[in-house]
Amino acid sequence: MNPVLSKMLFACGLGLSIPALADTWLIRDARVFDGVTMHARRSVLVKDDKIADADFHGGAPAGAHIVDGAGRTLLPGLIDAHVHAYRHLELPLMFGVTTQIDMFTGVATMQQISARMRGNDNRDQADMYSAGTLATVPGGHGTEYGMAIPTLTRPDEAEAFVDARIAEGSYFIKIVMEPGRPGHATPTLDLATVKALVDAAHLRGKLAVVHVSNLADARAALEAGADGLVHLFNGERLSDAELAGFVKLVRQKRAFVIPTMSVLESIAGMREDDVLGDAGLAALLTREQAAPLKVTYGKQANAALMAAPNQVVAALNKAGAPLLAGTDAGNSGTQYGISVLHEMASLVQAGLTPRQALAAATSAPARAFKLADRGRIAKGYKADLLLVEGDAGSDIGALHHIVEVWKDGDAVSPLRQVQLEKVAQELAPRTQAPLTLPAGGRISQFSADKLASPFGIGWMPSTDQFAGGKSIVELKVEEAGVDGQRALAVTAKVQPGFAYPWAGLAFMPGTQMMQPADLRGAKVLRFRVKGDGQRYGVGILSSGLQIPVSQSFETSGEWKEVVLPFDRFKGIDFGAVTMIAFNAGPKLGEYQFQIADVRLVNE
Repeated sequence: MNPVLSKMLFACGLGLSIPALADTWLIRDARVFDGVTMHARRSVLVKDDKIADADFHGGAPAGAHIVDGAGRTLLPGLIDAHVHAYRHLELPLMFGVTTQIDMFTGVATMQQISARMRGNDNRDQADMYSAGTLATVPGGHGTEYGMAIPTLTRPDEAEAFVDARIAEGSYFIKIVMEPGRPGHATPTLDLATVKALVDAAHLRGKLAVVHVSNLADARAALEAGADGLVHLFNGERLSDAELAGFVKLVRQKRAFVIPTMSVLESIAGMREDDVLGDAGLAALLTREQAAPLKVTYGKQANAALMAAPNQVVAALNKAGAPLLAGTDAGNSGTQYGISVLHEMASLVQAGLTPRQALAAATSAPARAFKLADRGRIAKGYKADLLLVEGDAGSDIGALHHIVEVWKDGDAVSPLRQVQLEKVAQELAPRTQAPLTLPAGGRISQFSADKLASPFGIGWMPSTDQFAGGKSIVELKVEEAGVDGQRALAVTAKVQPGFAYPWAGLAFMPGTQMMQPADLRGAKVLRFRVKGDGQRYGVGILSSGLQIPVSQSFETSGEWKEVVLPFDRFKGIDFGAVTMIAFNAGPKLGEYQFQIADVRLVNE
């Protein structure tokens, strides 16, 4: 389960900065969870970017910032043990997540963040330890995003593959065992190649973790020597024998497990309403950032699919197997940082105590991934800290009430304030009237010499080339059309070269490129289309968003009308629309369709 990997979005996480020089902080008389033990009352001294004293006594040093910890819990900065970090790199800090373990992202993104960390210049975003490019077969899981990645098919290719990943900067090796689902088979690595990859990683001193989605593959990966499983699996409860055998194998192999309850719940059609419905947390999410939390992979809620993961988590925890909190953020139903708070609550619901859940997001992932400088509150450790109201050791919900976050000894509150103001400004009520739409709402006025429109810049080709892609498109006005309206023929070739390739046409409603227009006067998008029988997408973009929100439509050899209510485009601010696009992709190949009579109507 991996998100669309987008190199162009890397810069989104680098837009804010905080002072490079840290201060001295004394968090006084707090309840302190040190990563293992909860201490009823302690004071912690931070100097520069390190914890100077985890049990400080005496007077405050001159010039120290003093923070009252009474009635509060201080714990290490949280670690999300399973993400795909390709955007919103500053967002985890808003929710106390100071480190992310990345399971597949662009190599350039990985290298740039690693360079910042080496230079001690990563104070304004979460640290990241990444697998870089995952190990999969041609056409296998991980290759579906339109961006060419190296693959392998045989055991004798494993050592060269691992060497190449290490040379790129991968911190560990991620291996895919993913056969797909009934009716939708996916090519996957054979067991011999999986074992060869694990062996090659171990020979070079690297961890090897395995993506699985069923019990059989989970057992096979453990038998092959995997250090950890980076998912559990949806489904009905296991039999007593299956459960006992699996737990025994995990313990025998000394493996860790990252259940990723958040994304498994998304597959089961279950939303993270506990965090999305918390006004204090939601105030830190822009519309774009909140949008993924409002959609799930499963179209309907089916809690029965969580029977197996809940059962297995409870049994593994009872047996003392290492469980790590990881969200698979970057996927539908999840979001960086905030989903960790939900993940920990889900682990508690599955049987962990709140203290065990705290360890699953601090010391446990640090230990599993050999991160020697974090995950604990101890002398000499990184000053990545989270202070919350209440007793997080007895109520995991206390993590919703963040007082302060420190990253490398710097308070994150200035960044959080900027984010709060950004979201508040975005949500502020508008006083201006919406744009007046033409009679009938028609925005396509195609003629032989012009792709005209009643307002805005109008119509133009749209491809991924501006982001380094290689897709191409040709637009041609046809003499014939439908209902007296000329049609625009769109001939596209979607080619590899970008993470999410596309080609088509776009309508720009503003008077300048990507300038927003207020389209609240319309409620529905209507258009006529015919074509080659393939599936296409309508993507709408509004101010503040980097990725359009899309709805699909199919074509046939006959003209038909497509009707798309605006309320299907969750997360779009229709008071600030910057683009409406009609695109082919991301599936590679050649496409052809005709479009006519495009209208924005209030009905």
